[in-house]
Amino acid sequence: MAVMSERAPAKINLTLDVLGRRPDGFHDLRTLMQSVSLCDKLTLTGRERPGLGVTSNLSFLPTDRRNLVRAAAAAFFARSGLTPPGLHLHLEKHIPVGSGMGGGSADAAAALRLFNRFFQAGLSHSDLETLAARVGSDVPFCVRGGTQLAEGRGERLTSLPPLPDCHIVLCKPSFSLSTATVFSRVTATRILWHPDHDGALRALREGDLRALSQRLFNVLSSSVPHGQREIADICGTLLDAGALGALMSGSGPTVYGLFSDPDTARAVCETLRACYPETFLARPLAAVSDDDAPAVTR
Repeated sequence: MAVMSERAPAKINLTLDVLGRRPDGFHDLRTLMQSVSLCDKLTLTGRERPGLGVTSNLSFLPTDRRNLVRAAAAAFFARSGLTPPGLHLHLEKHIPVGSGMGGGSADAAAALRLFNRFFQAGLSHSDLETLAARVGSDVPFCVRGGTQLAEGRGERLTSLPPLPDCHIVLCKPSFSLSTATVFSRVTATRILWHPDHDGALRALREGDLRALSQRLFNVLSSSVPHGQREIADICGTLLDAGALGALMSGSGPTVYGLFSDPDTARAVCETLRACYPETFLARPLAAVSDDDAPAVTR
């Protein structure tokens, strides 16, 4: 049986606003999201035993129904009508867990794309995004990737001009944060400052990295239950080192900085890594497409 792999890129939030709470308990969001080159990798192979087996290079990572990859698999097979044969999916994690970079959502999205190619199911990107919305709020974005305006609870996507090429330093502190916990502390009516989405969209259309960097804003930064000082210190380090802008991504605690100069970005990455081992240098990625799908080996 064929062996097939799919990358699962992390995401960052260039802006993030909370507009209110929905009747379904989720929050209405408006956020500019960007795929980056820090990726997990999923590899699918056949096995003799029926059903889907999931393993990971991280011993502490749950591979049972708590893992969004299994939810993605269930949604795919229910939609496609296929009967799953014996399969083994190995998840090679590089995106830190609980980091605000959407690692679990990226893995689920990659699983949907991978199953669609593996079984030649012929589901369109729109079909996959509809399935993705059933799995998790960030999963539709991770199916499409690139630079997107996400609204609703994240399922309504508008494709945007790409983020100008730059160098991104990603730094995760030693602690993790629960998305549910951070959002539970948010009260939309108490948010005093909101992102300048119009200015950020204009900067993207004009390809102006500096203007965009000046408009990075995340309303969740003030809702993290602990570690605000450390997050602020990392932002300060990035800005002092020459970042055009710095921000906490998603529900945190990862902080990123945008740099135009590769040598400066590399130097500050090495400096931060001495204190924070989960520090990475990345680049922005364009939208996911079948054209960049990894080759099948047999």
